[in-house]
Order: sequence, then C-alpha cells, then structure tokens
Amino acid sequence: MKFLLHLYALAHALMAALFAAASLLLIGQAAGAAWAVVGMPLGTRAAQHVIEAMGLLAAAVVALQVSQTVVEEEVVRAAHMSAPTRARRFLSRFFVVVLVALAIETLVATFKAVHESLDHLLYASLLVLATGALLASWGVFVHLNRSAEELEPEAMKRAKEEDAKLP
Repeated sequence: MKFLLHLYALAHALMAALFAAASLLLIGQAAGAAWAVVGMPLGTRAAQHVIEAMGLLAAAVVALQVSQTVVEEEVVRAAHMSAPTRARRFLSRFFVVVLVALAIETLVATFKAVHESLDHLLYASLLVLATGALLASWGVFVHLNRSAEELEPEAMKRAKEEDAKLP
C-alpha cells in the first residue's frame, strides 16, 4: 500500500512540475506580448497588447499557484484529501487563485470588448456575473465550513501544526 501512495506522490510531483512549466511558458508569452509594445506608439493598440499580457500573466499565476498547492498538499505534507479540514483548506486556496485570475480576465475581456467590438461586451458581462457567483459560492462555502471546523478543532490544530513545518 505504501508503494501505491509513493506512486501517487510521484504522479502529483510530475503534475506540479508540468503546471510550473506551463506557467513559465505563459510568462514567456506575456513577456513577448509586452515587448511588442516597446517602440509602438501609445494608444489603444499598445494598451491591448499590455492587457493581453496581463491576461497571460493571470493564467500563469493560476498555473503556478496550482503547482505550489499540489506540491505542498500532496508531496510535502502527503496529505490525503479524505481529511475534511485539509480538503476545505485546499478548496479555499484554489478558489482564491481562480477568483483572482477570473477577475483579471474579466477586466481584460471588458477592455477588449469596449475597444474592439461591443458585441463581445455581453460575454464580458457574463464573465462578471459568473465571477460574482463563484465569489458568492465561496463565501457560502467558507461560512458553512466555519461551523464544521468548530466541530473538529483537533483536526484544525493538526493542520496548523503542519503549516508551521513548511519552509
């Protein structure tokens, strides 16, 4: 059984490395998009390149944060998601990353729609609504889990002790 758990840790480490590599590729793409602005006259076209770079960086942040979360939760701590406290903390951390990236993408989509085609503004507004719904869902999730954490204070204490062990 321990061999199987080591295989899972190895698979998680590989996935984390691939997420980190994807993040580096996105950062390179963002740098390329931003570099294209150098020497370009200031204006809407230059701003669109910068906004595109921001969108790529938002995706890079998500990939890097997912990589870090997987490494910390599955490789370093060897935590198993069957532990309710650990699962709640993992989901909360993931929600934060996704919400920040979605908020940035919403700004990017809105800016592009306003400057390129107002037909796309509907999609940007739907993205705003979806991001708001996800934020509200996360708030409900946190609220409902606060009472669950009060029911299992020893699990929360163990999780905090594990946090102190991380470098």
